[in-house]
Amino acid sequence: MIQWVSRMLVPLTVSYIVGFGILSKRPVFDDFLAGAKEGIRTVAGILPTLIGLMTAVGVLRVSGFLDALGSALEVPAMWLHLPAPLIPLTLVRLISNSAATGLMLDIFSRYGPDSFLGMAASVMMSSTETVFYCISIYFGSVHITKTRYVLPGALLSTAAGIAASIYLVFFTN
Repeated sequence: MIQWVSRMLVPLTVSYIVGFGILSKRPVFDDFLAGAKEGIRTVAGILPTLIGLMTAVGVLRVSGFLDALGSALEVPAMWLHLPAPLIPLTLVRLISNSAATGLMLDIFSRYGPDSFLGMAASVMMSSTETVFYCISIYFGSVHITKTRYVLPGALLSTAAGIAASIYLVFFTN
């Protein structure tokens, strides 16, 4: 039953939206085209920020800066019970999901996906967010410059996600 619902969810949603538009006597295709044009404008507006973030993460990763920063933060991370190999992942996850996925795959190949580090990395990836990416892309696309409490709140929730992932994996492993 769940598989049938999963397969039918997208077609039913699209049918509902189109049907509602037709019943409301809206020009559905014209609305679709206007939305697509606005989407293209949004993508064009945020593309430089996206390219800059991806380039910066690539440079940090290839240059060895993340490894050096991980070594420098190893002692404070031990106080927080954060294993040293997860330090670069926690830092990169704040900026880029794709780069963090690459680091997680490196952890998988080095320590194994079923190891403590592999499982902690997996749970950490699913319980944290790309804070700086989301703030720069989403707020930048609607021209919001004052984020006020967004950054402290997002970093606090990310810290809670990291702590929860280490705790959950430590006590279930």
